[in-house]
Order: sequence, then structure tokens, then C-alpha cells
Amino acid sequence: RQETATPTDRPYFSSLLDEKIRGTAQLHYGLARAKDVDTEDRAACSAFLSAVREEYPQYTGILTIKPDGSLFCDSLRTGRELDLRDRRYFIEARDAASGVTLQPAFGRLTGLSVLQIAHPARSPAGQLKFVLLASLDLGRFVEGYQRHLQSMEILLVDRDGTVLVWRGGTKQTPTGGMSITGSELLRLATTENMERVEEVSGIGGRREIWSISRMSPSLYDAGLHIMVGLPRNDLLAAANRRLHQDIAILAGVWILLFAGVWTLAERGIRRPVGRIAAMATSLGRGDLDARIPPPLPGGELGALMSVLNGTAESLKQQRIALEELDQRLRHSQKMDAIGQLTGGVAHDFNNLLTVILGNAEVLAESLTADHRLRLLAEMTAKAAQRGAELTNRLLAFARRQPLDPRVVDVNRQIADMDPLLRRTLGEHIEIRMSLTADLWPGMVDPGQLENALLNLCINARDAMSGGGRLTIETANTHLDAEYTARQVEVEPGQYVLIAVSDTGVGMDAATLERAFEPFFTTKDVGKGSGLGLSMVYGFVKQSRGHVRIYSEPGEGTTVKLYLPRATADETTAEPAGDEAPVERGNERILVVEDNDMVRDHVAGQLTNLGYAVVAVGNGPEAMAILERGESFDLLFTDIVMPGGMSGRQLADAVQALRPGLPVLFTSGYTENAIVHHGRLDRGVHLLAKPYRHQELAEKMRLVLAQNVK
Repeated sequence: RQETATPTDRPYFSSLLDEKIRGTAQLHYGLARAKDVDTEDRAACSAFLSAVREEYPQYTGILTIKPDGSLFCDSLRTGRELDLRDRRYFIEARDAASGVTLQPAFGRLTGLSVLQIAHPARSPAGQLKFVLLASLDLGRFVEGYQRHLQSMEILLVDRDGTVLVWRGGTKQTPTGGMSITGSELLRLATTENMERVEEVSGIGGRREIWSISRMSPSLYDAGLHIMVGLPRNDLLAAANRRLHQDIAILAGVWILLFAGVWTLAERGIRRPVGRIAAMATSLGRGDLDARIPPPLPGGELGALMSVLNGTAESLKQQRIALEELDQRLRHSQKMDAIGQLTGGVAHDFNNLLTVILGNAEVLAESLTADHRLRLLAEMTAKAAQRGAELTNRLLAFARRQPLDPRVVDVNRQIADMDPLLRRTLGEHIEIRMSLTADLWPGMVDPGQLENALLNLCINARDAMSGGGRLTIETANTHLDAEYTARQVEVEPGQYVLIAVSDTGVGMDAATLERAFEPFFTTKDVGKGSGLGLSMVYGFVKQSRGHVRIYSEPGEGTTVKLYLPRATADETTAEPAGDEAPVERGNERILVVEDNDMVRDHVAGQLTNLGYAVVAVGNGPEAMAILERGESFDLLFTDIVMPGGMSGRQLADAVQALRPGLPVLFTSGYTENAIVHHGRLDRGVHLLAKPYRHQELAEKMRLVLAQNVK
């Protein structure tokens, strides 16, 4: 009688806990690949995890831990410095290749009983980047099903006898954190991992029937044990009442009893169990829309059906959330991959264009007597310049262009563009401007902003081939955390809004999805490069802003640019002085360039300008010359070079060896060596490829003049 009276909820809780762990592992898998988590920006990481935690209230917190065991960011946004290297879950996760590690504990940040679920996030090479930790609230987990316990008790205890959760049963229930070391309960809980039922003494000395649930290997190894108990008298009283009733009925109407038992088994047990089995089969096939339809029977079977329906709904919502997160991750990775590809292509093209443009200029200057050949040389130079503009757009999309952000009066810049726009767009386009008074100043590169607006206006003109209206609006706006949590790479805060709207043909959903991709265009062949919108996208993102497109076929298009507001401590950049006149020089220049053609070309141009030039192909060769004691007045180095030493690394080594030696960088692709957060590093001089002969001469004199004490 005791064995048949064992609470039916006993194995159910362990299986539900296993489902929670599997769901958490899936969540960790998605978070480990999110750009908002894999970042050095602690505040942004905490804000992102806070938004994720609001969607999953079953966790008391979600956080990341550095490889040295220190807390980096957490969903509670505490900003605390916490050392977690002594926690077992961190040690095991740090040493694990993948998967999750478990440890029942009381959270250091919340004090609540939790199941710590840790996952190592590793680079493709296997290096540990950080450990993700989600704290599953064990108290909340049990309370979700407490209404079904009636007079039963649920006990969650670790292998050391520390009570994590105790619910139900006696009026005065022991609180979490107490110890049952040495008790019969702990002996029963820590026996071999199998389902067992025994009558043991509880904490109050009362004899109770306790059952220990068979746990999954991971939970058992983590030291978590789940027990369900019921007072012995309650079990026996119910059994004895049923026994007396059965005997009385059997004595008088055994035939009716047989019929009643058959009906009860058919309607009260077999049919409900069949409905439960069908539901479990559907869930096993992955059908999360499966539900047990009402009416549901009363008692424990009905409660179990209700819990199954609730679990299916919870799993469905988790799947939807993970699919949305996965879609955002795929989009972000796709744009990053395209950006890396276009940046590399721009680097190689700019090396070629440097040689083509420079040689075309030399030819044009030397062919003054031959008008026809001079025109061909000038045409070659113009074509090279056009190629340089295209590669600059590629770099803008790849977010690798060096920006010069400054405090900008956006309204004034748009108003100053009015004559240019009217000449460019033509009389068949009506231009309207609605510029908000008291507009905040923006923190942005003014030259790149003008290029972006011009590209948007030209796109709008092409969408209104028969004429139409172009509207440019400005406004002050604020993007809150709820909005930015649904976007990619957007921080909440104050922004200056520029909206460019047209009354053209508009775009369908498929076109909108690819609108920012480089080389994607709906124009006829030869009428567009497909780089206009991609340049706008890269420029705004590199400026730490946000861009959105709203469009419908036949209803026109609106592109909204959200540019960061200039803060109070930022000042307007000083206007550049008059350009220094082109001068020759006689200083000694060390040129470091890995591309043979570019190296020969720049060495020839500097020699023609009067400089003494020593040219080498990589950083180690340059260091060998300097270490021999040779003297130079300036180091002119490419940034992206082979040989194990980049241009920035070479410059740092040279400064240690020859403090004060001026350095002029050149590159067609800056990467992150001298440009950070979209800005050229302070005190750094850069001559972007491709450059003209005059630009090279002026930059040389500028850097050498600034070094004169």
C-alpha cells in the first residue's frame, strides 16, 4: 500500500528540470555568438543581458565571467567587481570544451537558491573568451507547481546536506540554507542514483514516506537531489478508508463494483493516460503546437495535463525567441562577412590605383607638347580617381574609413547643400525642407554626412524618373532601451534625426531586405554601382548611429538617419588652416611598403621631390636598418603588411628605438590599427591610398614641419 501511494509528482520534477537545463543550453549557444555579449563594452553587454533576462524571468540573473574569474557584465547591471574563480561551476566550465556545467548554490548577487548553469564561449581556435552563466531560480521553479502538491512536501538538497528549497507540508516549513547533515533524509537523498521509497523520520521526528527521484547524470554529478514526501498517517488513512468502502460494497453489490471499476478505469485512467501519451508523442516529434484540449479531468491527472499544456506553450515561446535571436545573429554575421570581404578588396585596389593615378599624373605633366597623348593620360587619371571613389564607398560600408567627427550644425549643413541639390536633381524634382528649430548639434564627419545625403537624394531622384517631391526633415529624438534591444548595434540615447523622403516607386519586402548590401541595385545595368546605400549604412554605423528604411511599392520611400548628439564637453573642431604650399625637401625618408609596384612608385615620387629615400618591403627589414644606426628624418610606412609586423607595430618599435622620429602612415584599408570608434587616433598622421602627387608632397612637408622644435 505504501508503494502504490507514492506521490506521482516525484519523477515529474526531475524531468522538468532537465528540460529547463536543455533550454538554458540552447540560450547559451545563441548568446555566446551575439555581438552584444562578445564585446569590450561592459555597459552595453549588461544592457543586452538585462533585456534577455526580462524575456526569461525563470533566471535570477545572466552574466559573463572573464577567463581570470572576474565578473564582467550582468543582467542586474550592478557594476560590481566580483571574484568567481573559486566557484566550481566556473572551474569546470573553464576546463570544458563545450556544453554546460551545473552547481546548486545560493547566488552571491541575489542570495536566492539557484542552479548555476555555466557554458564556456570559445573562439574558433578553442581559446576561452568568457564563461556565460544563467542562474535558474529553484524556488520559482518549485512554486510553479506547488498548487498541485496538496499536503505533499518537496525538498531540494545538495550533497552536503544544505537545504536549497523546502515547500509544502507542515505549517512551519524549514527555510532554505539550513543543514540536514547526518539525518535519515540526507542518507536517503545521497544513495545511488535510482528511484527509491522509504519511511524515514522527518526533521520534526514524524514518520513520513519519502521518495527520491532518479536524476539525470549531469544533475546527479552536480550534487542536486529532489525528494517528495507525505506523512505516513495521511497515506494510510486514505488507503484504509478506501479499503473499508471496498469491503462493504463488495459484500453487497460486487457486480456493480466490477462495472464501476471498469468504467472508472476507462474514463478516469485509460482515456486520460492515452491523451497524455498522445501529447507526449507530439512533443517528442517537435510539435510544440500540440495541446490536450479541454475539458480536463480533476485530480492529479488533470493537473499533469495542465502542466503539460503550460510546458508546451513555454517551449514554443522559447523557440520563437531563439529563432528571432538567431535571425538577428545571422544578419549581423552576414553584414560583418561582407564588410571584411569588401575591405580586403578595397585594400588591393587602392594599392593598384596609387600606382595608376601617380603615373598618369606624371605622364600628363610630361606630355604637354603632345595634346592627344596628354588627353589620354588625363583620362586615365580621371578613371583612377573614379575607382578611388568606388573603393572609398566600399570602405565606408566596411566601416574601415578614417572619420573626422566634429560638432556639426546639421540644419546649416543641409541648408548649404540646397544649391548643389537643385543643380544635381534637376527641375523636375520639387525639394522641400522642414528643419526643426533648436536642433541639437550632431557629432559626425561633415564631409561624409554631405556624401551620404547626396547619395540618398540621388537615389530618390532615380526613383522618381517622371518627377516628384523630395522632402528633407530634421528632428531631435530619443531611442529608448525597449526599441534598441530589438535592433542591431544601437545604443539607447539622444540622436539627431534626418529623414529623406520621396514620392517614387518604392520597394517591396525582398528589396528592402537587401537594400544595404554592396553592389545590390534595382537600376538598369550601367546606371548604378549599388554602393550608394551601402556607403550610407557603413558611415552611419561607424559614426555610432542608426539607419532605417520605410517603403512600400507605389508609396515612396523614407530613409531615416539617427546621428549621435554631441555632448556638452565636445567642442567644435578648429577649422583647418590654409594648405601649405607644395615644397620640395632634402630630408632622408625610410619607406616601408610590401607591394613592389607601390614601393617603387612612391620611392620614385619622393626622389623626384628631392628626398633621399631608402625603401624596404616589411617591418623586420626596416628595424634591421635602424638598429645598424642609420639616421632618418621620417618613417613612411604602410599599415597592413606581412612579415609578422604591422605598420602600427613597426611605428611603436621605432619610437622605442628612436623617440621623436615622425611617422606618416599610408593605407588603403586601416583595419583597427590607427582608427578606433570611427576616429583617427590622436596625434596620428595618415595619407590614404590612392593619393595624388601633390597630396604626397603636402603631407610630407606638414609632418616634417610639425616635428621641428
